[in-house]
Amino acid sequence: MSQGFTQADIAILRRRNAEIQTKGAAQSKDRVTTSSSNARTLPSDVSTRNATDSLPTTTRRDANGGLAVFGASLFANASLSFEPNLRIATPRNYIVGPDDEIGIDISGASSDNLKLKVAPEGTVKIQNLPPIFVSGLTIEQAQARIVDRLRKSGYQGLGVPGSNTFVNVTLANIRSIKVTIVGEVVRPGTYTISSLGSAFNALYLAGGPNPATGSFRKINVIRGNHVVRTIDLYDYILRADQRDNIRLMDQDVIRVADYQTHVELTGQVRRPAIFEMLPGETVKTMLSFAGGFADDAYRASITVRRNTDRERQIKTITEAQMADFVPQSGDTYFVGKILERYENRVQIGGAIMRPGDFAIEPGTETVRQLIQRAEGLRNDAFKNRAMIVRELPNLDKENISFDLGKLMKGEIADIPLMKQDVLTILSIRDLREEYFINVEGAVNEPSAIPFVSNMSIADLVANAGGFREGAKPSLIEVARRIRQDSLDANTPALEIHRFSIDRDLQISAQEIGNDPAKSKVPFALQPFDIVYVRTSPTYEPQQQVYIGGQVMQPGSYAIFRPRERIADLIKRAGGLKPQAYLAAAQFKRDGLNVGTDISKVIENPNTDDNLLLSPNDTLFIPRRPEVVSIQGAVLNPALVSYKASYSFDDYVSDAGGFTENAVEKKTYVIYPNGHKKRTHKFLFFKTWPEIEPGSTVIVPFKPFDVRSRLSTGERISILSLLATLAFALTNVLRN
Repeated sequence: MSQGFTQADIAILRRRNAEIQTKGAAQSKDRVTTSSSNARTLPSDVSTRNATDSLPTTTRRDANGGLAVFGASLFANASLSFEPNLRIATPRNYIVGPDDEIGIDISGASSDNLKLKVAPEGTVKIQNLPPIFVSGLTIEQAQARIVDRLRKSGYQGLGVPGSNTFVNVTLANIRSIKVTIVGEVVRPGTYTISSLGSAFNALYLAGGPNPATGSFRKINVIRGNHVVRTIDLYDYILRADQRDNIRLMDQDVIRVADYQTHVELTGQVRRPAIFEMLPGETVKTMLSFAGGFADDAYRASITVRRNTDRERQIKTITEAQMADFVPQSGDTYFVGKILERYENRVQIGGAIMRPGDFAIEPGTETVRQLIQRAEGLRNDAFKNRAMIVRELPNLDKENISFDLGKLMKGEIADIPLMKQDVLTILSIRDLREEYFINVEGAVNEPSAIPFVSNMSIADLVANAGGFREGAKPSLIEVARRIRQDSLDANTPALEIHRFSIDRDLQISAQEIGNDPAKSKVPFALQPFDIVYVRTSPTYEPQQQVYIGGQVMQPGSYAIFRPRERIADLIKRAGGLKPQAYLAAAQFKRDGLNVGTDISKVIENPNTDDNLLLSPNDTLFIPRRPEVVSIQGAVLNPALVSYKASYSFDDYVSDAGGFTENAVEKKTYVIYPNGHKKRTHKFLFFKTWPEIEPGSTVIVPFKPFDVRSRLSTGERISILSLLATLAFALTNVLRN
């Protein structure tokens, strides 16, 4: 309600949230899964909230679907191990212990190099010298003790300024130490690490604090039964402060305590997460852990859900209370988002020089002042009416219309503006059809061209890419709408104007058949005119036909006169070759065979078979074929040699004869030129078609009949089976 929602809006939001959370309840999971068998569920799990809870829950989740515990990702990062750097100079104050190896380099007047390993008793042994006890000393103290013993053994002046004998003591190899990590960690136990290892290194090996139960802010390093350091990982995570990352010693114990206070922070903050709070820390501290508010956060208040002994309660924390409000364990804080509305905005759009959003002080600015701030009206503004859409207190919309022209002249009162007002000024083009002119016919780019005033026919043709080759500029028609209404049936629906124009698009155009006086006035096109550019009746683009096969010059030929025929085409191709076989010639039009006899065309050009040529006709004259094809219901479909002495029966015999399912009376022949001829029957006599070279004999099959494929025995078996089934069914029905 503090953000402007009404009671009705809140009721709708409650219902919507209840529906969403009810659907998701069956699929909800625990927020954090741990390896510990006694791990506790984190408090205030968002995924298990009651369906009647209406608080928004926009959060970031961990890999298991729960809200992530802040800091847990530090120990899940595979590229971060906190391994100590062993390739460094010997650290100051390093405590020497068993298994360390000390290197001694003597140079100058004397030269020697010694490697001394610290024995379990804590001593190092130099040849011809008694053992030197160094365990528990710093590296600096151990160096002083070893050099002092070397001086007494014959290295006079060793390390003394001016003696010209120098010594350098370093750690040649470091020992391993054992530390124990207990408490609420992922993998408690005893770990062997380098003596240069730090507390963070050991914690990483143990998987870090258990996100479900462990504390990230109360991690004690215990040495000799005394707490030598309490580690707060938030110092490192938030400020990169490594003061608590102390070097460990052998037999140190790291104990991770249970957390005391976990709170959830979700919504419009930079790092939504579960945060651990220490006594005395406030909501302001928690916000600093989360990186502060997001850019679009509602900062005036924060909503908190708090658990009581019996139920939950909602609290609202104002901005002034954030520095003093102390979180409790189980609290869930939500930071909302600012409203998608403006407290001081008006909008103006349409036929205005600078449309957009403007800031106002409500009640202090008017429509005329806003138009002046937007740099005035455009010339195409429609001044008879403008509209303001205003938002009412109940968020409904109200339309306010007014005469813009009178308002700008001061003839009516100016209108004060309110926040969220939207002022729209229409353009005269918004209130009419889109103006265009169509140009069609023999132009290069026929299309609808946007109308502009004072456009001539020559201008229009130029916009359409100019005339085509076959255009007739001396006959251009313009069809124009008649705008006045008329009930007279004799009134024409259009005006037709005819013009003659120069092919070079001269500016002037002479109207044909009009009053000469009017022809001197340039003709201007109007919206919705349709301009037709006619094609010259004598213009014909080249049209081609093709002739191939056994002619002297096969190829494509242009039709050079309208009455050109097949015989003319053969003559233009140089005539026929000797091996041409006219009976098999095929003449095609639009890809289909045309039943024409080319041999008759050659014998008598006046025959009806001598067709007029059409564009894309093809004529193919093959060689004489030497085979006949027999296909269909014959025992051995095949190609056989053509023999003039063979009859129809002879060819069928060469293919093995008819099969049992052949339909002899419907046998037909396809001739090489595409003609077909079928068998004729009169009474008991059949007349077979003649066979020519290149013919194809087709013998159809009888329609398939299952009964005709069964033997007598098979039919008896099927009938017996059906009788048995019928008898069994009768007995079942009787029982």
